[in-house]
Amino acid sequence: MSLPTAARLLRPAASRPLQATFRPDRGGVIALAMLAALFAVLALYGRAWAADPARMTSGSLLLRAKGGDYVEAVRLGTDVDMTVSGMTVRTRVTQAFRNVSDHWVEAVYVYPLPEDGGVDTLKMTVGDRVIVGEVKKKADAKALYERAKAEGRVAGLVEQDRPNLFTNSVANIGPGETVVVQIEYQAPVALSDGEYSLRVPLVAAPRYTRAGGAPSAEGRAPLLDPRRHRPVNPVSITVRLRPGFALTGLSSRNHAVSTRNDPAGGKIVSLVGGEVPADRDFELIWRAAPSSAPTVGLFREHVAGGDYVLAQVTPPIAPRKGPPVPREIVFVIDNSGSMGGTSIRQAKAGLAYGLSRLKPGDRFNVVRFDHTLTVLFPDSVPADAAHLGQAQKFVAGLDAAGGTEMVPAMRAALADPRPYDASHVRQVVFLTDGEISNEQQLFDAITAGRGRSRVFMAGIGSAPNTFLMTRAAELGRGTYTHIGSVDAVENQMRQLFEKLESPAATNLTATVEGTSADLAPAVLPDLYRGEPVMIAAKVGATRGVLRVAGMVDGKPWEARLPLQDAAPGEGISKLWARRRIADAEVARSLGRITAEEADARVLALGLDHHLVTSQTSLVAVDETPSRPVGTPLVRSDLPLNLPAGWDFDALFGGVRHGAQRPPAGAEAGQGVEGVDLPQTATDAPLLMLLGLGGLAAGAAVAGGTWVAQRRRAA
Repeated sequence: MSLPTAARLLRPAASRPLQATFRPDRGGVIALAMLAALFAVLALYGRAWAADPARMTSGSLLLRAKGGDYVEAVRLGTDVDMTVSGMTVRTRVTQAFRNVSDHWVEAVYVYPLPEDGGVDTLKMTVGDRVIVGEVKKKADAKALYERAKAEGRVAGLVEQDRPNLFTNSVANIGPGETVVVQIEYQAPVALSDGEYSLRVPLVAAPRYTRAGGAPSAEGRAPLLDPRRHRPVNPVSITVRLRPGFALTGLSSRNHAVSTRNDPAGGKIVSLVGGEVPADRDFELIWRAAPSSAPTVGLFREHVAGGDYVLAQVTPPIAPRKGPPVPREIVFVIDNSGSMGGTSIRQAKAGLAYGLSRLKPGDRFNVVRFDHTLTVLFPDSVPADAAHLGQAQKFVAGLDAAGGTEMVPAMRAALADPRPYDASHVRQVVFLTDGEISNEQQLFDAITAGRGRSRVFMAGIGSAPNTFLMTRAAELGRGTYTHIGSVDAVENQMRQLFEKLESPAATNLTATVEGTSADLAPAVLPDLYRGEPVMIAAKVGATRGVLRVAGMVDGKPWEARLPLQDAAPGEGISKLWARRRIADAEVARSLGRITAEEADARVLALGLDHHLVTSQTSLVAVDETPSRPVGTPLVRSDLPLNLPAGWDFDALFGGVRHGAQRPPAGAEAGQGVEGVDLPQTATDAPLLMLLGLGGLAAGAAVAGGTWVAQRRRAA
């Protein structure tokens, strides 16, 4: 019943004299009370409707202040400045938090960083004051920050939620005040198939959490629907590229860039247009000219009384001659809601290409998962035309919806009915964006079930979870490949299958002769053609020889690198410490040390090398109170963009049962970790009020009828 209809029905009863109709009757009093309540609610609703953030079209975050009004919260701008020196990159991230409200606020912002980066510096500028952060034990840093926040002092806190995800909190930003926060980190340059690259994660994607799971830190950030909000968080990026050799190519996969000569040497790379919204990762790729490309990179650093070296060696793995070894490949495709949009098209195209690369004598199977699971065949089947056609049809019918239960899918892929079969090489190709919160459970599943299998992770989309991908591939003795766009699917999958078909360098070991050394990683991975092995070491002195040995194509191989030949480098100690931290976490996954031992090692490395870790945080506190005593502090969770190419409805719109889905009624555990869903999907508040209006009108009519009946009976 509409509100005008309710008013029309009430009008005849209301036109009679009140003292003759309602004064002695309880029903009329109830009806009037309900009408008064309805009009009061409508008045409140009219006020709320005018101030409802769901009616705003900008990307600004709004805060509810006292009295129910909304005010615009802190805005964010980010500048990324990177300097590449040989095989390392130093990055400075500067963020400006501007409070445009008339309230004192605390800004909380979640942002991603490279999973192999070591965060070691925090500086804050408040007016003319510069505050430098210190690395402390995580609980101590948090307590110091909370105490400063309560006392009205400006304070900053950088915490690691995961190795590639951090939270930056800034307390007591005054009305109209701008606080500039700067963090710095050190990371290695990646090298694969002759391509050098760096990657800057710019968006923290929402991650699936099983029903009942506790939300993680990234869940505090509101996620904006791109159909209703313009992109937020503008980012500018500058890369000072000094690779130490002549370039033969330079490109960016996701952004348009411009290049100019650097007076200090090398090139300066920047974004065309100056700024972009933070909705996809930035990647820069360069190649060395063939005549000057180094075959071995060896660098040294002396810092805080210690000597550190960094070596990068590429074993001479050649393409296999003769017929390839038969393979048993299990393809796993993620068709959960986070894969909606272009991601599912990339994954389906990648899997279709992988099926087309199978050869007579190979065997295969296909597993698809969201919050449910389907294994196409009871066991792997021959790669003949009939089975391949069935698999291609199965893949073509998939759509993206539902939760992301990755662990059961990995276990199904690793289940091996022939664990001692030497006639086939068993490989798992896992296509996903990796946006889950229970990474450790996945690592445990790989460690427990890998057997003779090798796990190859293919990261899909504009912002995949690279920490999960690289660690899963490392534990699975495979490799990680990123597919960032539909156009790149065939090229990236071709490179992946060339690795799958090439012999690996196995049983690799590294030792230092002539001096003491603490090497990282503790266990070297298997390598495929075009892949280097990167080794960092803390050595007693820069003398002696680094020896790398292993088996290549079934034959012994070794390389010997004199440490005295190492070139000067920067940030090597940070990279070594970060790698040792990863070693401790891997050892915990493998059950070689306890969780307590792993935490103790991580804590010591974080404190000794001034790094943010799972056990340490950076905290900076201004000693001078800023917020007056008694003035309230409002928390502001700064919003994030949805990663480019993601489908908002597929992510949050519930499960859509499409082709090849298990029967309805399969148990679901869908949930999206920590995402504040935009309240813009329906006019539910209005519908609820209209329902209340209908109830009130019905009650009033019923009351009037009851009165009339009593009067007639009298």
